[in-house]
Amino acid sequence: MSEQLEKLKLAEKLVGRGKVSRRQFVQLAMAAGLTAATGELMFTKAARAEPKKGGSAKFGLAHGATTDSLDPAGYPDTGTQIPFAGAMSNNLTIVDADGNIHPDLAESFEPGKDAATWIFKIRNGVTFHNGKSVTPEDVIGSFQHHMGPDSKSAAKSLLADVTEIKADGKDKVVFTLGGANADFPYVASEYHIPIMPVVDGKADWQSGVRTGAYVYGEYEPGVRAHLTRNPNYYGTAWFDDVEFLTIADVTARTAALTAGQVHWISRADLKTLNLLKRDPNVNIDEVQGLGHYTFPMHVDAAPFDNADVRTALKYAVNRQDIVDKVFLGHATPGNDNPIAPLVKFAIDPEPKHTYDPEKAKFHLKKAGMENLKVDLSVADAAFNGAVDAAVLYQQHAKACGIDINVVREPNDGYWDNVWLKKAWCASYWGGRPTCDWMFTTTYAKGAAWNETNFAHPRFNELLVQGRAETDEKKRAAIYAEMQQLQHDEGGGLVLVFNNYVDASSKKLAHGKIAGNWEGDGFKIAERWWFA
Repeated sequence: MSEQLEKLKLAEKLVGRGKVSRRQFVQLAMAAGLTAATGELMFTKAARAEPKKGGSAKFGLAHGATTDSLDPAGYPDTGTQIPFAGAMSNNLTIVDADGNIHPDLAESFEPGKDAATWIFKIRNGVTFHNGKSVTPEDVIGSFQHHMGPDSKSAAKSLLADVTEIKADGKDKVVFTLGGANADFPYVASEYHIPIMPVVDGKADWQSGVRTGAYVYGEYEPGVRAHLTRNPNYYGTAWFDDVEFLTIADVTARTAALTAGQVHWISRADLKTLNLLKRDPNVNIDEVQGLGHYTFPMHVDAAPFDNADVRTALKYAVNRQDIVDKVFLGHATPGNDNPIAPLVKFAIDPEPKHTYDPEKAKFHLKKAGMENLKVDLSVADAAFNGAVDAAVLYQQHAKACGIDINVVREPNDGYWDNVWLKKAWCASYWGGRPTCDWMFTTTYAKGAAWNETNFAHPRFNELLVQGRAETDEKKRAAIYAEMQQLQHDEGGGLVLVFNNYVDASSKKLAHGKIAGNWEGDGFKIAERWWFA
């Protein structure tokens, strides 16, 4: 390498630190035999690639309700998940952009003699936002917040197998389980279980004091949350402060981005995406993740308590038509299996639930309900396009002898007033990186977020077996049977696996985007920076 090229390589590293100006860099590039245009391009890439501190970032979220709170036990959607679970808090562990589990607030984790015991070592020197050191007692209290008999936490079912949590010295916490669980480090990353300070023997969620990259400032539920950078954070935090705005209407979100009122929006409007791509100040990011949109049915409520009715409804929807017309190709048709294709042990059950009016009529006749009329409650708060998808479904179902009455519910309060309460509605899931996590959260008997009221004895028996099984082939067979049970008998009509399609100002820069949750694994405020 020539001396001039060596100087240019060094200059690239210094650009992001503000040590080399654009003019100086271009001159070096030309001295190395490159064109001025190439030098300009290299400077821009180098400047964006190197993270640097500073600036106030604003994020436009698709969710948020006036009924939201700081209690992590009930974070229902991105209106609380991204600012409070992602920016303000840490878990013992974290999932990276490739789906691998790593220590986070914990410095390390390891199983005992078998996977029925797990030991987590707390990172040295970690403090809460109020300056208090994190202790094993804080970790224990944070987990116990979700485990009481009266707990309604969405994480309660995930922790049902924890029989004891105890301190081991000043920096270790030992979890004892009722049986082996090779996936327990993943459970410890669940966004409902951030580590909180213990006050008077209980986890203090009310104060908003956590350990994360940003410190609690102001909060108007369903409107905005404002946080400032934690100067003592053990990780990285680039922005000086961050603001999260609930903008449920996708048109308003898009307008806020193009007008420069926010720097990033979730769930970009697919209908106008091509127009947005033409904006020279906007980037579009599309990530295939684990998320999926569903129309869950309560399997214990008529007429959905009849398995043939559920099967008929699964054959009565043309999912490809919905992918093409509602999601404009930015999704993959579902097959009533909630395990995303990217997840280990995922299968694609047979027979495929593709649109088939004759099969739908067959199952309706078998159920003795050849002229079925049902209500489907929807709102775009569930997911962008939920109402349009329901209306299309209504048209598909007519050819099957099914009259779907689409009930348009208000966006505000949807997750409190409709979801889990109405027998058939629209829902979305960020997905989970393991089979056990997804099944335990959503389909296990008694789970707080069991949106179909599924309580299948064989399914729950397999759930326990799969969690403890260490033989990969046996575990694969167990999870295959569980996926088949959901497909055949479950109430979860999995409409599509959606891509995360977001839009941002070109003023922002980032690394590889995680697809395990929206907003770069909920960590957008921590992982992104101003270019």
